[in-house]
Amino acid sequence: MLRRLAIALGVSGDALLFDHNERGPGDDLRLHFEAVSRMSPEDQQVVRSLLEGMILKHDARRFERSPDR
Repeated sequence: MLRRLAIALGVSGDALLFDHNERGPGDDLRLHFEAVSRMSPEDQQVVRSLLEGMILKHDARRFERSPDR
């Protein structure tokens, strides 16, 4: 139902569910992402790869410390 509404209104599902700044990065990271958006596509891919690697590392550490293990 939400999907149909989003399509009819021409907005994302997130726009229907969250306030304008509710899902985005904090102000400090927003400035970094704005800087990255001005980089070449190749440099943006490098930044994306670095972020993905850091997120995977964080998730792996969190899994290692999980009490369910």
